Amino acid sequence: MVLEFIPGGNMFSVLRKVGRFTEQHARFYAAQIVLTFEYLHYLGIIYRDLKPEDLLIDTNGYLKVTDFSFAKRLTEYLAPEIILVRGCNKAVDWWTLGVLIYEMSSGYPPFFADQLIELYEKIVSGKIQFPSHFSSDLKDLLHHLLQIDAEKRYGNLANGVDDIQTHQWFSATNWIGIYQRQVEAPFVPKTKGPGDASNFKEYEEEPRKKI
Repeated sequence: MVLEFIPGGNMFSVLRKVGRFTEQHARFYAAQIVLTFEYLHYLGIIYRDLKPEDLLIDTNGYLKVTDFSFAKRLTEYLAPEIILVRGCNKAVDWWTLGVLIYEMSSGYPPFFADQLIELYEKIVSGKIQFPSHFSSDLKDLLHHLLQIDAEKRYGNLANGVDDIQTHQWFSATNWIGIYQRQVEAPFVPKTKGPGDASNFKEYEEEPRKKI
């Protein structure tokens, strides 16, 4: 799959530089993911691979979702129903949105461990610890998104995505403005030109192997 070049780098790199985003900053990005998932689910597509590394930032500070062609990543973003082999539907995407919002707002994911089995145990436990700086509205939204029962998770209820878009944490969000890219981005990457790759980490090129 060939995609357009996005010179602003990825969210993961920006997040690591600043430590964490303000809730306003995180909300700006989260709203774009909500609209993206709403559209994908309308098309019958479940993304299942949301993570900061796959969210590129364009020259206007808006996100581009990438990595459609790669395998699902076994990480801190796994939904509990996948770990428990219960099958999955669009609810897994709303779980990953919750994980992303938490990580954007804190600088680290809600579930992490050195051992994979320990990580899985934490995810399926349903226990979440929130940093003291999280607002009550943010914690309430995350409780609904990081709901271990997929049937009770926001985005997968009778009202669908409306439960998320009308939540108090998004009360100040201009959804039409976000969709039309008219809302000013909280962060605009610095670039020297259309082909500038300075916002991406450099990797040493591996030598070609003879066949």
